[in-house]
Amino acid sequence: MPEVKATCDQDAVLWLKGEILAAMKAWKDEHGENNYWREPLVAVASADDPLFEKLKEVVDPEHAVPRDLLPEARSVIVFFLPFQPWMGKENDKAEPFAARSWAESYVTTNKLIASINDHLKNRLKELGREACVTPATHNFDREKLVSLWSHKHLAYIAGLGTFGHNSLLITEAGCCGRLGSLVTDMVLPPTERPGKEHCFTKAGKRCLVCVKKCKYGALHETHFDRHACYKQCMRNESHFTDLPLVDVCGKCGCGLPCSHRIPASDSPPAQQAD
Repeated sequence: MPEVKATCDQDAVLWLKGEILAAMKAWKDEHGENNYWREPLVAVASADDPLFEKLKEVVDPEHAVPRDLLPEARSVIVFFLPFQPWMGKENDKAEPFAARSWAESYVTTNKLIASINDHLKNRLKELGREACVTPATHNFDREKLVSLWSHKHLAYIAGLGTFGHNSLLITEAGCCGRLGSLVTDMVLPPTERPGKEHCFTKAGKRCLVCVKKCKYGALHETHFDRHACYKQCMRNESHFTDLPLVDVCGKCGCGLPCSHRIPASDSPPAQQAD
């Protein structure tokens, strides 16, 4: 990326993706962890995008905006680390808890996201720019069970995907994966948001496979019970006592037409489920 400026969306995204890939390679070389991830996706939102203020209405009145984190914020960088399909299959088949690979990858991916954020922050500093990083998870109100810096909503604003009925973001690489973000005072061209729904149900087609996958009373055809969801996540945490905090589940994101890709609009869900 020459000097500090990007000449177009593609230049900025390619540079950022290259830096993320470099950080991922360095992580794998150092730690020798399982290769849980596919190629990352990255997008950018302008800190001035009016949708950030809307998050105080659709998420929580206390949801932060970019300049709460960095007073001179100009851009928000959001990246998605898609999981390998085998992980979704293992988690889909495991009963009644999440698959061990799913729990272990949660811990590992949290560390990887922190490493990527530190790498990007340092690279931006080399270019004379500031950045503020945020944790991959556990930045939510434990009473309301809502995030005060929702990576999913940031990713939507940046154009990484659209929300599914399961409230997960469906990206080009599906909804199975993890998101990270950081705020910077570098001016980067925002990426465009998708022009259509990626979710079969939200596009008016029959699906709701994600509802069938949730057997814990959390996801319904008409609503989502976040407290029931968190209760199951904590059951998994109690099950994997040898691991650090793993309040995970992921069942509503596995074995779906949208788990690892955008489902083809002309294919029925039953033919696309993983």
